[in-house]
Amino acid sequence: MKFYSTNSPDKFVDLKEAVIRSLPADNGLYMPESIEPLPEPFWENWREMPLAELGFHVAKQILGDSIPDTDLKEIVSEAINFDAPLVTIAPQTHILELFHGPTLAFKDFGARFMARTMAYLTKGDDKDLTILVATSGDTGGAVASAFHNVPGTRVIILYPKGGVSALQEKQLTTLGGNITALEVDGTFDDCQAMVKATFLDRELSLKYNLTSANSINISRLIPQSFYYFHAARQLPEGVLPTFVIPSGNFGNLTAGLLAEKLGLPVAHWIAATNINDTVPRYLAEGEYDPQPSHATISNAMDVGAPSNFARMKNLFGDSWEAMRESISGLAFSDDETREAIRAVKEGTGYMIDPHGAVGILAAEIWRQAVPDAETIILETAHPSKFLPTMEEELGAGNIEVPERLASLADHPKESHLVSKDPTEILKFLG
Repeated sequence: MKFYSTNSPDKFVDLKEAVIRSLPADNGLYMPESIEPLPEPFWENWREMPLAELGFHVAKQILGDSIPDTDLKEIVSEAINFDAPLVTIAPQTHILELFHGPTLAFKDFGARFMARTMAYLTKGDDKDLTILVATSGDTGGAVASAFHNVPGTRVIILYPKGGVSALQEKQLTTLGGNITALEVDGTFDDCQAMVKATFLDRELSLKYNLTSANSINISRLIPQSFYYFHAARQLPEGVLPTFVIPSGNFGNLTAGLLAEKLGLPVAHWIAATNINDTVPRYLAEGEYDPQPSHATISNAMDVGAPSNFARMKNLFGDSWEAMRESISGLAFSDDETREAIRAVKEGTGYMIDPHGAVGILAAEIWRQAVPDAETIILETAHPSKFLPTMEEELGAGNIEVPERLASLADHPKESHLVSKDPTEILKFLG
């Protein structure tokens, strides 16, 4: 399988170039040359396959013969060794729990697959790999966990000062070793711009063998498509899901669109955002007008200029009409989100984090227009990762913190405070 840039659809690279270099020189994003529906034999028993086996078939369909079957099976089985259960909390309201991996967030799917794929692609190389990643919350922790002490790699994580929760920050600043955390005096968009600017310096990128672990990297999106198939098969046969996706950088929704291109039947997509509503406004008005991001209690979605919008446009042939026919966008305030956290707990007994709460709000509004919609809301992180907000709404001491997260609280934070000037990264590359 070859890959092309969304800005140069007639120029192709192989998988190693797409994954290791991450960002094309023309500032587009890599996409697979073709996305063909999965063959009939897959659909004959896809509901009974173990998740890792299902993931292998999905990855194989996207990657073609870029990785031999035996190696790809090993990559998927090692990376995806945890479940993503579907929990029904009310009629037509299902929660896809994506927080059962090691760092309690959906980013574990992408980070673990990507780490193993990169290790396979660079086997035998004589130069260490430097992973640059910007995080608005969970990406940093998942990438730090996936690459910690992996030989031949080092990781530099950029995160906005005051822009991630305390426990999220501990996940990316306490490992040490080959993990370096840069606390940027700016927003997530500034962090993302710093990473992109560094990659676009081709000489620098090659000199330090730079790669990205953000969702600009195509290898992050492939495994995220697995759980859409897994969620859909947990509904009764013949029931089409409406996926409601808390959205920030839109990698998660883009992975869902890839799953649909591979043949997964889907009724509709809902992009649920906080007040950082660039994509909902585009879907409503047809004009893409990114704005500076604003801090909210659903911090992982505090993105004003989502990178993966370029891939979304590409998948819909740059047609606003086609995109808005498949995707609806809804945005909500912090006050509405807080009320949803309380209402879900009081009404169903389920504890949902601020991002999932935004999804709940969107699902409720959608079902007013489409009463028979069977909604699957993606719960992207464990509620305990947002302890102050959750305790404000549900009471102190009522949020159970898993041991692997609680144990980080007393670990000393190790980070470097830097400005939002991209040249700051150079100090940590040498």
